[in-house]
Amino acid sequence: MSLDWETLGPVFWDAIAQTLGMAVVTLLVGGALGLVLGILLYTTRAGGLLANRFVFTVLNVLVNIIRPIPFIIFITAIGPVTILAVGTQLGTVAATFALVFAATFGISRIVEQNLVTIDPGVIEAARAMGASPMRIILTLLVPEALGPLVLGYTFVFVAIVDMTAVAGAVGGGGLGDFAITYGYHRFNWAVTWLAVITIIVLVQGAQFLGNWLARKALRR
Repeated sequence: MSLDWETLGPVFWDAIAQTLGMAVVTLLVGGALGLVLGILLYTTRAGGLLANRFVFTVLNVLVNIIRPIPFIIFITAIGPVTILAVGTQLGTVAATFALVFAATFGISRIVEQNLVTIDPGVIEAARAMGASPMRIILTLLVPEALGPLVLGYTFVFVAIVDMTAVAGAVGGGGLGDFAITYGYHRFNWAVTWLAVITIIVLVQGAQFLGNWLARKALRR
């Protein structure tokens, strides 16, 4: 076991950049799409601001079908869609496409569950005062759930880092690919543990930042 840093150094830093790139883009794009989908799930349910049984049923079934699929199966199953969208099934761009797709549906359920905890009386009071559904969503629902949502998105970010490592197993690049190619396939435990420790540091940093932002949101 050894770390030939002269050879592995550039590859290692590239792997960190790829992992962070995939995770951040997925959190931003998947987070935004998941927020919209989660709000639709909450507002279209029976008794909701935009109650619509058909829309809610379709979205609910869609989320229930896609969300439980293990990511290693999901990323290979949507291969034809990925090729159609980005022209290839390999590399960080293709992996990011699959990550965004999967994260959107996972985040939507977290958003919906956090919105459900809001006191319905507050929403009814806003409706009684004549506030439009869009105004209630933007000025009441999202701000009221902001602290728990930040914690939920932090949890998702950690899960996304985990999924980027899985993507590495099927040519997605990042620290997972680094650990498998230069560690597992070459029986070099030092490289594997370097990747593991790096992922732990990234996750701890994200958790610390998420906890700090959530405290700020809850004390506003």
